[in-house]
Amino acid sequence: MRNRTILMIIFFILVAAFVALNWAELSRPTALNLGMSEVQGPLGLVMLGILGLAVILFLVYAVTLQTASLLEARNHTKELNAQRDLANKAEVSRFTELRGVIDQIENDSRTRQNELKQWFEQRMATLQQEVGSKIDNSGNTLAAYMGELEDRFDGRSTRATGPSTIDDVTPRV
Repeated sequence: MRNRTILMIIFFILVAAFVALNWAELSRPTALNLGMSEVQGPLGLVMLGILGLAVILFLVYAVTLQTASLLEARNHTKELNAQRDLANKAEVSRFTELRGVIDQIENDSRTRQNELKQWFEQRMATLQQEVGSKIDNSGNTLAAYMGELEDRFDGRSTRATGPSTIDDVTPRV
């Protein structure tokens, strides 16, 4: 039990003991003035009745206040649960949306990667063709220079021995 409940029980026990010990005085008739008239009755019992009525009224007020507080707490709990559900749904929808965005970014990344791969492969093929043609050109140029050098060496060796044909005598341009 809570401290307040224990204190109230002790208080009611003390009041009951006081009433029991002083019952003769409380029930002795006295002249009571009601404002417009005068009545004979026990003043102690009237005061005890008023005290009992006040206690009952305070108990009803406390129960009403407690009930209102419990109803308000229940309403707050319902509202909190509804807000929690909304927040959870919003969080789930945000996660779903985030997953969609991540999937879209991943798809875009794959597409870009494939496009870059194709561009790189095309560029490499073009570069290989260019390098191949340049190597062929270099080879042809080198072969032409080699042929010219061979012709010059052949020309010197034939000049030393004399011209053997008319082609050997004509200079090259």
